[in-house]
Amino acid sequence: MELGNISQPAYGPGPHAPGSSTPGLVRMVHGFLRLVQPNALPIALCYLSFFLFQLLLYELGFLVCMAIGLLFIILVPLVGCCFCCCRC
Repeated sequence: MELGNISQPAYGPGPHAPGSSTPGLVRMVHGFLRLVQPNALPIALCYLSFFLFQLLLYELGFLVCMAIGLLFIILVPLVGCCFCCCRC
């Protein structure tokens, strides 16, 4: 299976959103998914440990979003606790 250039992917229109009763939400979710992961995950890479770096590079969009989410999950309660306990 040919991946092409992983570090410089070619972004396309991606898959079409299915019909739904909330088209705005579906469009927003599909837009986000096309932004962080423009191509389908090749299954052949999951079985080869040699291509682990390429797989991590391929999943970089999700990894960055997960890191930002974990940062907010940790920092928001910590900052809120500091504001509540240390009001000057």
